[in-house]
Order: sequence, then structure tokens, then C-alpha cells
Amino acid sequence: QVQLVESGGGLVQAGGSLRLSCAASGRTGSSYDMGWFRQAPGKEREFVATISWGGRSTRYADSVKGRFTISRDSAKSTVYLQMNSLKPEDTAIYYCAATTYTTTNTKLYDYWGQGTQVTISS
Repeated sequence: QVQLVESGGGLVQAGGSLRLSCAASGRTGSSYDMGWFRQAPGKEREFVATISWGGRSTRYADSVKGRFTISRDSAKSTVYLQMNSLKPEDTAIYYCAATTYTTTNTKLYDYWGQGTQVTISS
């Protein structure tokens, strides 16, 4: 089992920045790829970014490419999402998740955090 806890959400103006953190506990010694997803009101949960277990490979949704950066600190069992140039359409609950696959498919992620709210004002 892996437990995930997100933090760092909040309210910022458009153009601002936030850094989300996801702290993992439990079986963190396993080789999990980690992902960030988001869900806006009335919409389905969507992929944002993923990073391989070794941190060498990353992938981003087109909507965040060039603005968001995913990284991980294995020593701290923590994954980060640095979000710059934020837009009102980035408003959503952001979730981190763990998977044994290399995938952007939400259905293949085994463990999920509780989410953290990000609100961008115009």
C-alpha cells in the first residue's frame, strides 16, 4: 500500500505560480511512476503530468506544456508540480497518483491522494 498526501494548493491571480507537493508513505521503495491529474467542476479527471520512477522521463498534457514542471525527490519520497503562468482554466482539484505502469491513463493508477484545491482568479 502507498499513501499519498498533496499540499500546496491555494488561490492565486492569473499569471502567478504555485508549487504542489505530494508526499508518499508506505511501500515507497517500489518502482512507481507518479502522475498529477486534475478535475474541474463538472468535468472528468484529466491527466496533467507524469514522471518515471527514476525521474528521467516526464510527460505533459499539451495544455500545461511549457508552464508546469514535474519533479521528484526520491530521498524524500515526494513529487512536486511547479506551476507557472497560471490561467483561470487551471482551476481544479489536483491529485497525485502512483502506478506501476508508464501511462497517462487514470484507470491504471493504483493509489491516489485526497487532492488539493487550486483556484486561479482572473
